[in-house]
Amino acid sequence: MVKTYDLQALLAQLEQQLRSYIQEHQLDNPVLVGIHTSGVWLAQELYQRLGLPEIPGQLDVSFYRDDLQLSGLPKIKQPSRMPIQIDDRNILLVDDILYSGRTVRAAMNELFDYGRPKTITLVVLVSRGGRELPIEAQVCALHEEPGLDKVYVIEGPEPLHMTLVDRTA
Repeated sequence: MVKTYDLQALLAQLEQQLRSYIQEHQLDNPVLVGIHTSGVWLAQELYQRLGLPEIPGQLDVSFYRDDLQLSGLPKIKQPSRMPIQIDDRNILLVDDILYSGRTVRAAMNELFDYGRPKTITLVVLVSRGGRELPIEAQVCALHEEPGLDKVYVIEGPEPLHMTLVDRTA
C-alpha cells in the first residue's frame, strides 16, 4: 500500500507556521539550514516562499552520526555548505522527517563546528513517534505515526512529492 500526500498543501502549512513562529518569537535575521538530502530541498522551498535574503546552508551529518559502527561509512556523502555566518544567528534547522532524533542531534553537533548560534529552531515536515533522544520540532506540518512497518519517501527536488510506503508489502 502506498499513500500519497499533497506536499504543496503541507509546505503551505509549514510556511504559515514558520512565519508565525518567527514573528511570535521575534527571530531577527533568521537563516535556513537544511539537512541532506530532503531537508535541503525543503529549506530551498521555504527560502523561496519566505523571501529570506541569504541562501540556505546545507549539512551532511554522515560523519556526525552516533551509529557509524552499526551502519558503516556512507557510500555517498554530500558536502556541507555554510555560506553564511551562524555566530549569534537564529538558525532554522530544516529536515524532512523527525523520528528518533539522532539526525537532528548530529546536525546540531555539526552546526557548532561552524560557530555558536543564538537559537536553533527545528522545522520538520513530519514528526512521528519513536524518539530515542529528547528532541522535538518547534514547527511541524504533520504529526503522524503510521507504524513501524511504514516509511516516508520524499523525492525531488523537481517536483517534490511524498509518499508513505509499507515496507512489508
